[in-house]
Amino acid sequence: MDKVLITGLQVDTVIGIYDWEKQLHQTLVLDLEMAWDNRAAAEHDDYQQALCYETVSKRVVQLITEKPIELIETVAERVAHCLLEEFFVPWVKVRVMKPGAVAAAQAVGVEIERSR
Repeated sequence: MDKVLITGLQVDTVIGIYDWEKQLHQTLVLDLEMAWDNRAAAEHDDYQQALCYETVSKRVVQLITEKPIELIETVAERVAHCLLEEFFVPWVKVRVMKPGAVAAAQAVGVEIERSR
């Protein structure tokens, strides 16, 4: 299976369940793995056949920042749904990390895999 990868995508957004969290922006870090058949794009050196990293990244940032979200689990599910339905990827793995959420940990996060 071919994959398109986006790692370390940083998104500043309002995220959290506590009142104080709803008053500030925090950074989430996302890693995306998306199944995509790269053969046609590679064979013809054709951008139109590729899954565009920039377009995917911009859409994910827009999705996460358009309104406050309380849970990183919700972020992961919404991103996975978007990639499956809007970009027609057959399978996706989404990792969402929230640095600094727990004092004793570098980051906390969730990882999900979804398919069509």
